[in-house]
Amino acid sequence: MSSASLQIPAINYAPPAGAPRVVFRDDSLLVLEKPAGLLTVPGRGVEHADCLASRVQAEYPDARIVHRLDMATSGLVVMARGRDIERCLSIAFQQRLVGKRYVAVVAGALDECSGVVDFPLVVDWPNRPRQKIDWVSGKAAMTHYEVLSYDAGTDSTRVELRPITGRSHQLRVHMMALGHPILGDDLYAGVEARSAAPRLLLHAADLTLPHPLTGRLLSLSSEPPF
Repeated sequence: MSSASLQIPAINYAPPAGAPRVVFRDDSLLVLEKPAGLLTVPGRGVEHADCLASRVQAEYPDARIVHRLDMATSGLVVMARGRDIERCLSIAFQQRLVGKRYVAVVAGALDECSGVVDFPLVVDWPNRPRQKIDWVSGKAAMTHYEVLSYDAGTDSTRVELRPITGRSHQLRVHMMALGHPILGDDLYAGVEARSAAPRLLLHAADLTLPHPLTGRLLSLSSEPPF
């Protein structure tokens, strides 16, 4: 499905209330569970000032965002405690030392139980914030997927997604490109898949990363709420 066939939805920003759950905390970093519908960082305009970063910084003023999740995606987000730790964690992400595992529910039954999607992505400028596959000017983007279960009643599949790269909307575009959009995706799914769930069924469920001071491997998990 081409991006031109989908209208960009109007966003009525009404994030869920309450402080995000702290999954891990020490003097170096925080790992938090972001709910769906909450921005990771402030958006444009005062009406989009409320976000994960601002809520966390109200209690931890030294906390700094290292990476982001889409507003519609829930799950684990890392924040550094201070500029030096931010630099260390940013390097770990850039060097792909951080392992990320997502769980999603997609439309239909996949032909293969597992595989790799290797489609380069670039921003779709006329339809921002959408991304699109571009074999000429796109940046390398790679996602490993594995089927967890199939529900014949809803004709939907629960899948594990492991992004090798970290492009914007990568998992959403890659699953759409396979013909199996993530349910509830208001940017890339057609009407049927979009209306099949009240939210985007995509959750950052697991993170593994080396501790920036000790080097000890941290393994953190968050159960998908769907």
